[in-house]
Amino acid sequence: MLTKKDIRKQYLEKRLNLPDDLSTTLNRQLLEQCRQLDFSSFTLVHIFLPITEKKEVDTYALVDWARITWPDIQWVLSKSDLSTGLMVHYLWEPDTLLVSNKYGIPEPENGTLIPPAMLDLIFVPLLAFDRKGHRVGYGKGMYDRFLQECRPDVTTIGLSLFDPVDSITDTDTLDVPLDMVITPGLIYQFKKK
Repeated sequence: MLTKKDIRKQYLEKRLNLPDDLSTTLNRQLLEQCRQLDFSSFTLVHIFLPITEKKEVDTYALVDWARITWPDIQWVLSKSDLSTGLMVHYLWEPDTLLVSNKYGIPEPENGTLIPPAMLDLIFVPLLAFDRKGHRVGYGKGMYDRFLQECRPDVTTIGLSLFDPVDSITDTDTLDVPLDMVITPGLIYQFKKK
C-alpha cells in the first residue's frame, strides 16, 4: 500500500525521467483529450502554469487552444504566499506580468483580484491520482485549501501524464477529490454535481 509520500517520490521521479520526445508526445495527446470537452458553460477558468524543470503538464498549449476555441473564457492564475500556504487569484490579461517564484512557478505580479467563489472551473496540478479522484501534489496542501474556498458546484479537473494508481491509502477529510482527471489516453470521471 502506497502513501502520499511514496507516490509523490515515485511519480516525481517517473516524470523527471521522461525522455523529452515522450513528454512532448504525452502533452500533445493530453491536449487532444482536452479538446473533446465542452467548455461553453464556463466563464472564469483557473489554470496553473507549469514548472518546466519538473516537467509538469504543458498548460500553455491548453490555454492557447482554448483562447481560440472558447474566446469568451477569462483565465485566472494564482500567486502563492509561501509563508501562509494560501493563494490569491488574478485575472490573466494580455498585459499581466508573469514572474517565477522561488519554486519556478510562473505567477502574476499583480492584476485584477478574483475571489475563489467566482470561479467556474479549476484545472488542478498533480503528481498522481487514484481511482476515486484523490490526488497527490507536492504536499503543501495549498490547492486543497484553495478548493475549500470555492463554490460547491465548481468543476475540478486534474491533468496527468500518467494513469491512476489504485488507491492512495492516507487520504483525509481535508483532501478534496477531483471531478475529473484528463490523461493522454483517457478522461476519468469521478463525481457528478
